[in-house]
Amino acid sequence: MMNSPFNLIITGGKTGGHLFPGIATAEAVRQINPGAEILFVGTDAPFEVQTLQKYGFAHKSIYSKPIKGKNLFGKLFSMSIILVSLIQSLILMKAVKPDFVLGVGGFSSFAVVVAAWILGVPRAIQEQNAFPGLTNRKLARFADIIFTSFENTRGWTGHPKVKYVGNPVRKALVQESETGLETEDPRPDQTFLLVTGGSQGATSINTAFMDALALMDGRDKLYIVHQTGIQDEAVTRQKYADLKIRARVGAFFHDLPQIQKRARLAVTRAGAGIISELCVRGLPAILIPFPHAADDHQTFNAKALEEQGAAVLIKEKDLDGNTLKQAIESLITDKNRLDLMSEKLRGLAKPDAAKTIADHLLNFKRIRG
Repeated sequence: MMNSPFNLIITGGKTGGHLFPGIATAEAVRQINPGAEILFVGTDAPFEVQTLQKYGFAHKSIYSKPIKGKNLFGKLFSMSIILVSLIQSLILMKAVKPDFVLGVGGFSSFAVVVAAWILGVPRAIQEQNAFPGLTNRKLARFADIIFTSFENTRGWTGHPKVKYVGNPVRKALVQESETGLETEDPRPDQTFLLVTGGSQGATSINTAFMDALALMDGRDKLYIVHQTGIQDEAVTRQKYADLKIRARVGAFFHDLPQIQKRARLAVTRAGAGIISELCVRGLPAILIPFPHAADDHQTFNAKALEEQGAAVLIKEKDLDGNTLKQAIESLITDKNRLDLMSEKLRGLAKPDAAKTIADHLLNFKRIRG
């Protein structure tokens, strides 16, 4: 453990897939160096702001929007946004004087990492997906180090800057005694099932799962925790009431890591964050990639697990109540298969990813210092 001055900016976020690896890395940096000053720079999205407040990290937002527009007006507008956010980032960098800048993906990270490059501040990017996002593809040339979550990240195999470390996994925000799980344990004959569409929810998964439940004869053999997203919370809760099924239903659970430890099977999207959490927890899953994700990166993530026999992949176009019912029933009635999937997932896990990245950042500063 050290306790020397170290200023770190972590930039990017908006979604849990980008934000939670940044939080995990920040926690690891503080564990190694309690004196470190850490600032998150990103958007003013409520999810990002509120989550960082809950985890106790400082946050500043800059003006940033996705880079869009194929016509001349659209391109000029995008360029003006980049210029404004770059100026903001340069001013911020002069005030904070960071020892290191880490970009965790998302369009808000672009200007901050470029500003660090202009000012000669050491910088790295962390890519969570098997197919790099547009922002990180553009930032690769400006980074000193590229941390990847998959061993074979498309387009970067053999890249001299790449360090394959895995995807940092956050710790639980609350203790297990605060979750309510211990008072609602599944019966011995029940399978603990987690359903989640990610930090923002997924209506297609919520709908298909409730349709699947309605078709099941043995639904009383399931103990369900269902993260719905804000939009679908009320309607999903009512559907459970109509089916007379007791379940823990919520828009978002900050104790999801604890839930994952207890669950036996998950039905979820295939973002890099949840993929890494599944591996670390050894939690078998039915993966339903979001089809409109940039470059269809969630399908690449899901296929990486499916090819290892560690997950079941259902494409969105094939998703309905009957398909999901069959997939769930085929898994919960085959304990040996679930055990094998768990074993394969743990074999793919990189539980020390956050500490590995933290060590690189702190050692890079010491070497330069």
